[in-house]
Order: sequence, then C-alpha cells, then structure tokens
Amino acid sequence: MTATLRFILGDQLSPAISSLSDLDRSRDVVVFAELWDEATYVKHHKKKIAFLFSAMRHFADELRADGVTVDYQTLGGKEGPASFSAAVAAAVERHRPARLVVTEPGEWRVREMMRDWPELLGCAVEIRDDDRFLCGHEEFADWAGQYKSGLRMEYFYRTMRRKTGYLMRDDGPEGGQWNFDHENREPLPKEIVAPARPPFPPDTTTRDVLDLVARRFGDHFGDLEPFDYPVTRGDAEAYRDWFIEHALPHFGQYQDAMRQGEPLLFHAHLSALINCGLLDPRDCCRRAEDAYHAGEAPLNAVEGFIRQIIGWREYVRGIYWLKMPAYGDLNHLDATRPLPEFFWTGRTRMNCMAQAIGETRQNAYAHHIQRLMVIGNFCLLAGLDPKQVQEWYLLVYHDAYEWVEMPNVVGMILHADGGLMASKPYAASGAYIDRMSDYCEKCSYAVKQKAGPDACPFNVLYWDFVARNKGKLSSNQRMKMPYATLARMDPDRLADIRADAARFLGQLSG
Repeated sequence: MTATLRFILGDQLSPAISSLSDLDRSRDVVVFAELWDEATYVKHHKKKIAFLFSAMRHFADELRADGVTVDYQTLGGKEGPASFSAAVAAAVERHRPARLVVTEPGEWRVREMMRDWPELLGCAVEIRDDDRFLCGHEEFADWAGQYKSGLRMEYFYRTMRRKTGYLMRDDGPEGGQWNFDHENREPLPKEIVAPARPPFPPDTTTRDVLDLVARRFGDHFGDLEPFDYPVTRGDAEAYRDWFIEHALPHFGQYQDAMRQGEPLLFHAHLSALINCGLLDPRDCCRRAEDAYHAGEAPLNAVEGFIRQIIGWREYVRGIYWLKMPAYGDLNHLDATRPLPEFFWTGRTRMNCMAQAIGETRQNAYAHHIQRLMVIGNFCLLAGLDPKQVQEWYLLVYHDAYEWVEMPNVVGMILHADGGLMASKPYAASGAYIDRMSDYCEKCSYAVKQKAGPDACPFNVLYWDFVARNKGKLSSNQRMKMPYATLARMDPDRLADIRADAARFLGQLSG
C-alpha cells in the first residue's frame, strides 16, 4: 500500500510546496493530471495551456530524477479523468493510499470541490496551507479588520515590508520613504533600446505538448507558435537572473511606458513563472534587493519590483479569499454592455487597443499598464459587463488565475466593488495613452480632438462615463476635479460629446 498520495496542481510546480514537505521517497507517490475541465472551463489561450502542461511535465521529470515515484496522467485521447475529483479518485483506486495530501488550491471553486473528497475517496484527506505566499488568510483578515471601508494596498504593503524586512533599515524604509512610484512613470524616449531577451526554444517535451494543444484546443483564443517561454526550473531561474542584470536597472523608470511592437520592454515577465511555482517569490525579492545593495540597480526600480510581489500579489490574493464567493458578482456601476468582437480579433481602428489585444493574442501576455490603462480603461469607460470582462482576462493571460484576475478586474479595472480596493475609478482620456506610448502617432483617430467622428474614442467615452455615473461617483473626493469640470462644461458641448459616445458604443458588436 502506498503510504501517502500527494496531488500536485498545475500551479504548484515547486519542490518546496507544502504537500511535498515530508515526502517519503520509498513509500509515497506524487500524482499529476492534465485535465480537460481545467483547460476548458474557460477556453484558455492556447499558449497558456501549452505553458502549464509543459511546465508540469518538466517538473514531474525533475521529481523522477530525484528518486520520486510519479504517477502522471497526460491528456491524450478522450479517455482519462476530466476533473480534479475524477483524477484523484482514479489515483486512489490505483494506489490505495492511507491518505491524500494536497496544498490548498488558489481558486475558490477548486477548494469547494475538495470539500467532498474525504467522502468521495474513502481515505483521509489533508489540505495544507500554501506557504509560498507570505500572508495567510487569517493574517490578511486581521489586517483588513482594522479598516471600516476601503482596503488600500499601500498600507498592506508597508505591513509586509516590516514583516519581511525587505529594503528596511532600523529607522524605517530604505531611502526614507515607502514608495518611489513618482519616479516610475516616465515615457520611453525614442533613443532608449530595450535589451534583447534570451531565447528558450521548445525541447522534445514542449514540442509534444504543442502538438497536443494544436490538436485538442485549436479553436481556443490566441496564437500557439512561436513558443519561446521558459518551462523548466533551470530556464526560469536563468530568466530571473537575466532580468535582474539587464532589465531591472530601468524597470522602475519605464514600467508604465508602452511602445508599439515591443511588448516586454524592461518588464520582468516573471509573473507566470512565480504563479505556477517555477520561481520562488521570496528568492526573487532577495535577489533584487541584493542587486540594490551591490549598486547594480537603483532603489526606485527594486522597490517597484518588490512592491509588485509582496504588496500587490499578496494583496489581491488576500482580497480574493476575504470576499469570496460573492466578490465576482459585484457590479457597483451597473455595467451591462457585452464584450465587443474586437476583443477576440484585435481588429479595431483604435491603435492602442489593437496593439494591446494583438500582443495578448500573440503572447498570452501584456504588461500591467496595457491591461489596466488601455484595455481595462476601455472596459470601464464603455461600461462592459464585469462577468464577461473577468472571463476574458482569465482566459487570455498565461499568468492569470482567478485569485489574481478577479480582484484586478472587479476592484481595479471596473470599480465594480464600489471602492473596496481602489479609492477612485482608473478612468482616463486618450491623453494618458498619448503621454505614455507612441500608439497615438499611428492611430486613425485624433487624440487631441475632443468630439466628432474622428475624435479619440477614449476622449468622448471619458466624459460620457463621468456624466453617466454622476450619481455614484460625484461624492468621491478623488473625483472632485472631473466633476467640477463637468459642472462648468457647456451643456450643448456635453450633449455633443455624449452623442458621439452613444454613436461609437452603438457600433460595437457583442
């Protein structure tokens, strides 16, 4: 009899995962399963499926090389388990373990599924905390309990800085302040050239996965090839080291910048590798901090990078588990418009949207400003249905899981939670995109034009959004300036702008 069956999910690809902490190589079996239900409960980007299946297969090989007995169920033909519950039931039937051990999943729906496992499996089931995260559920709930209304990431981040000691001195934060974001919002000068990324061509294992995905998921969103992502621990660590040496020094300064045809610029592109377990978030922070102390990267860049990991990443996970299962149903601004067809094709006259969606189709990736201030800004201004927007963000990005996607969409992008996460909606006209990118130079719309058929849609949609949501947003202190401007606006001019917005929105097809 197998002593313990240890089930590894596709985003738990770490030898230090809690479910493997007391692994007995002589008696235990580690189980993996590529599952149809998990690849299709939303029709995930083809590259996302390929990335995770390949990373899973490589991690299984890593464990085998370390003397671990592995039971790996590949997704071949239509036979085999479709769901997590079916996979573990079949594995228990094969191995007859005394117990099953699994690390808590990142998503609410899977955790709910596991509630039935003891009865279903007929053996003891132990669900362990996911200690790859620095802040547990109870700890986050205790922090959130101090506040009566909004839960601001900045205050949580300071708590995590004190807890971890990253960039801290005895007398307070390194550099005398917690946040250097004011230094991290520069547009990218034309003469600045982003560093060339290292290549990670597919090996035989990845090539087999690419063939599988092309065969079984050919109708899913996105381009499958070229595929050039790290899928092994060694390659992921090499990519991390490359970022810290070559891109981190300019990451802070230009992290909000966008340039046509260059989707990565100085961004780390490590989020998918951290979220699936190939990289350790603590190790990434320590190495970035070491680069600062060695004089190899400036404080604003290192602080911004660490904030994304111990601040933002931990914070959105905390919000998710604190507010589920009702959080995904929130719709404070009563947005109901269906998702336009161009979100799937990328074909639109708005060049910024065409670029951001096109790069998402190609790469299963877009950086945070493209996600928030281009695509997300459009979703907010156009009043797109939060459920449809959530599904889109979840399926198109290879670093997206519900715990990270949902709070970002519901709280940050759509203000659908009424201000729990963000103190104001992240709404902006075309001027912001023009300042932070070169997209507007090549657009058929005129970013300087405020009304009329050739005006940038973001301009007319912005004022339509402000006017449309006056009843719910005018009391927000951070919206005081736009509502003061709206009050001074000539009524006829506002009527023309809103008519232009109505015409534009009327042309969108769901």
